[in-house]
Amino acid sequence: MRSQQCSRRLSGVRGRLLGMSVLAGLLITAAPAMSPAHAVTASNRLPALKGASPESAHAWSTVGSKAKTVRGCPVRTYRVVCVDLNHQVLWVQTGRRIVFDDVPVRTGRVGNATRTGWFRVYRRDIDHWSKEYKSPMPYSQFFSGGQALHGVYGGVDDGPGSHGCVNLVYDDAQALWRVIGKGTAVYTWGHKPKPQPESESESEDY
Repeated sequence: MRSQQCSRRLSGVRGRLLGMSVLAGLLITAAPAMSPAHAVTASNRLPALKGASPESAHAWSTVGSKAKTVRGCPVRTYRVVCVDLNHQVLWVQTGRRIVFDDVPVRTGRVGNATRTGWFRVYRRDIDHWSKEYKSPMPYSQFFSGGQALHGVYGGVDDGPGSHGCVNLVYDDAQALWRVIGKGTAVYTWGHKPKPQPESESESEDY
């Protein structure tokens, strides 16, 4: 008697399971197939940001819609060497963050002005020698033709100016060498102030 009851219960369970399987099959058959447009594929995933870094993310978050320049130098997410001819100073920034504090420079004299605009460091020579002017140019980083950011032995606050290069004190040029590299953007603007008559000298800087 008991065996017959167990057999009937087992048959009932099997019947219910079979019914559920049939129903599931009907639902799957009735469901619309996912179209290629809705499928997650490599072609419609959000592309990774090229060159994204904590540094560039910080720059965007701090810049926002605020000032687009820092003391006259355009704000960019990448590193920029800023050369202010008006005030004869140079600094390096990423976004609005200064990564190399401003240092004094000496730029091109009248007739040999430092070119203005956007450039990139295209060549570096740590121990360059100028054949044209027969003068050492340590830590040279060329950005426009023969014009370079480079160190000088001595100060940068005397003489009428360079022959177009951006002169830095030796130690500053050495420090700048470690902060930027080939391909770094350089932005120069303004005009070198005219030297006072008493500051004129025969200094030959390049």
